[in-house]
Amino acid sequence: MIDVRPFNGLGRFDIDWLAARHHFSFGSYMEPKRMGFGDLRVWNDDTIQPGTGFDPHPHRDMEIITYVRKGAITHRDRLGNEGRTEAGDVQVMSAGTGIVHAEYNLESEPTQIFQIWIVPSATGFEPRWEARQFPRDGRAGELVVLASGREGDDGALRINQDAAVLGATIKAGQSVTHQLGAGRKVYLVAASGSIEINGVPANARDGVAIADEPTVDIKAIEEAEIVLVDVA
Repeated sequence: MIDVRPFNGLGRFDIDWLAARHHFSFGSYMEPKRMGFGDLRVWNDDTIQPGTGFDPHPHRDMEIITYVRKGAITHRDRLGNEGRTEAGDVQVMSAGTGIVHAEYNLESEPTQIFQIWIVPSATGFEPRWEARQFPRDGRAGELVVLASGREGDDGALRINQDAAVLGATIKAGQSVTHQLGAGRKVYLVAASGSIEINGVPANARDGVAIADEPTVDIKAIEEAEIVLVDVA
């Protein structure tokens, strides 16, 4: 199964400082057929205007991965963590027993992010926050694990689930391949560029839900930056 979900058909929420597109039900967007994909619960595509952002608000029992596509996002939480995550880099917040945080675009240009929520393997983990640089040049032509709870993914940011977030930049005509284990699923979005997945075309910011495909071959029709989540 390869199900392409066009960007223009995603859920939407627009206010003066935020343009949000929801791949799955979130907030005021409710689509019973899109409540998640395996342990993947949320994939939001957010554009945040300069000098604005999300004021302090709580989360619990969720693994929240933020992939910065453009600009930078500044995180602050009541555990005392503060950090600025730039384009191409990733932050992970394990909400666990509860955390209050804020995220702001303190830049002079709009910031664009993917915010990905994965259901943890259990409730009650200790809350934490971490960010890491993953330069785009360092993942040219190959998939690199950005965040993971799988054994052996030691270079990735840690999450509390048997899942992984991977990214790659691919030049036109290049391909990368991801092996999908039994019972696993992949949700894939090209942050930029057009791609083909096992021959099925998808445009930038379309969502692609993949299951029952042992091998996922991703070919760039034009230079592309891709992010995918592998979950059960």
